[in-house]
Amino acid sequence: MDDSGVAISTGGADAELDARLGAELDAFNQAATAGHEQAEFTVRITDADGALVAGLSGWSWGDRAGIEMLWVREDSRGDGWGARLLAAAEEEARRRDCVTIMVSSFTFQAPGFYARHGYEETARVPGIPDGHEDVYFLKRL
Repeated sequence: MDDSGVAISTGGADAELDARLGAELDAFNQAATAGHEQAEFTVRITDADGALVAGLSGWSWGDRAGIEMLWVREDSRGDGWGARLLAAAEEEARRRDCVTIMVSSFTFQAPGFYARHGYEETARVPGIPDGHEDVYFLKRL
């Protein structure tokens, strides 16, 4: 603690702090962009047993949408599930009156996949992590 009684601490994952920061930033953003609500969406693909085959989480805010995470189970990769996830997310974004959708992918993940599906590279951040790059994409809907 410093002389003013303020303490600064660092640590590992902190779900309580993350929830508080999210709530505070959401409130600030909502006030700054009145009438443009942020909303999350998901796409889930399950097999006959109900096990998760693939999933996507995303968001919309005003007339923009973004993909946060996209994952396909290893034994189901190459079967077209990723393309189906993207199509469903893009359709949901259009339903929400979005005009673009964005996503980022590390070079060791799937930048080629997004490019094949009409996403245009807009930026690269080198060295994240260890010589790889974080690639940013945008697609007009």
